[in-house]
Amino acid sequence: MPTYEYQCDACEHNFDELQAYSDAPLKKCPKCGKQKLRRVYGAGGGIIFKGSGFYQTDYRSESYKADAKADQEKAKPAGEKDSANGKSDTSGGTSSAKSAKTTKKASN
Repeated sequence: MPTYEYQCDACEHNFDELQAYSDAPLKKCPKCGKQKLRRVYGAGGGIIFKGSGFYQTDYRSESYKADAKADQEKAKPAGEKDSANGKSDTSGGTSSAKSAKTTKKASN
C-alpha cells in the first residue's frame, strides 16, 4: 500500500497517510477538522526489493566475497572437487585418453 502526503490549506498541517489504491482521498483535516485537505504530489517513497537477487550482493566487500566463496566450497559434495586445483574430473580418466587419440589423428 502506498503512502500519500496530505496538506491542509486551512491550517497548513502536513502529514503522511498509508492508504490502499482503492481508498478515496481524505478530505477532512485531522488537526483542525475543516474540509480543506488535499493530496500533495511528492517524490514518493523508494522501492524496496526483497528476496534473492535484485543486486543485493553486487557491491559487497572483497572479504565478504572471499568468505562466501569459502562457504560454497565447504557445501560441495566430497567427490566434487580436486585437491590440487579445486576442479573435478568426473569422466573417469577418459578425457585424457580421448585427447591423446585426437592428438594422434591430428599429427597423421
